[in-house]
Amino acid sequence: MKYVKLGNTGLDISPISLGCMTFGDPNRGNHSWSLSEDESRPLIKQAIEAGINFFDTANVYSDGSSEEIVGRALKDFANRDEIVLATKVHGAMRLGPNGGGLSRKAILAEIDASLTRLGTDYVDLYQIHRWDHAVPIEETLKALDDVVKSGKARYIGASSMFAWEFSKALHLQRLNGWSCFVSMQDHYNLLNREEEREMLPLCADEKIAAIPWSPLARGRLTRDWDEVTERSATDEFGKMLYGHQLSDRVIVEAVASIAETRGVSRAQIALAWVSRNPVVSAPITGARKPAHLDDAIASLDIVLTQDEVAQLEAPYTPHSVAGF
Repeated sequence: MKYVKLGNTGLDISPISLGCMTFGDPNRGNHSWSLSEDESRPLIKQAIEAGINFFDTANVYSDGSSEEIVGRALKDFANRDEIVLATKVHGAMRLGPNGGGLSRKAILAEIDASLTRLGTDYVDLYQIHRWDHAVPIEETLKALDDVVKSGKARYIGASSMFAWEFSKALHLQRLNGWSCFVSMQDHYNLLNREEEREMLPLCADEKIAAIPWSPLARGRLTRDWDEVTERSATDEFGKMLYGHQLSDRVIVEAVASIAETRGVSRAQIALAWVSRNPVVSAPITGARKPAHLDDAIASLDIVLTQDEVAQLEAPYTPHSVAGF
């Protein structure tokens, strides 16, 4: 595994991040398709043995059980000093007032709860899962700065927002001498390239790492257009993201054609396209089977030709903002 830096930081990360939303108690939260702990652990171990050191989860994944499963597995299989562990805050973790969001109260409570579930005294990357329009951004940013200064997080990142919002946050952080965001976890794949308009150029200019979520469009890019999986049948959020434009189907077919010609999986082609963008440090990929991890790692060795890139990109048509 050849490691890269996370944006403009000195942090070494694998160029593939293992997204851990797949891991969690299927009886907790709303991810009935998630893998139990016994099913999850072999995949986490496989990732570590392959050299993947970047793991991304969130407090809301399977009602906190993703963090619990990942934390126990990393303790058993990995050297904590080599691992880059990321989690997120924003979603509601309980009913009633102050159960979620990005208030100072919520952030300081949730970082402690996440650390307890993960079984560690710090996370490497603490990310705001979305923008909270009900809380002054200055309050959020100051609380995040205090999390870093307390030693509970080494770096902070953001996810899925408008570029003007991200720019405003960066300006306020610098103006006040607060810890700055070092990464942007945004929605970016062959079926949704709207981030190329403003967010990715902003990240390039600021030397901020892009670590895209859903680089395989929730599996849409890896299977025939009409094929239905257990997850796609029950994933209401995913249904809102894809499948509403005819161009999407043409792109899926282009991925399949190139993969067949090369004799590789569709996932390898779709991931290779995301990774070729110089702003991207590591796409965040989920895995339910060992082959999913194998494909993610193999994608790092694929260099797409200009003709292949044109074939993949030409059918794209503008999309509405989706994912935040």
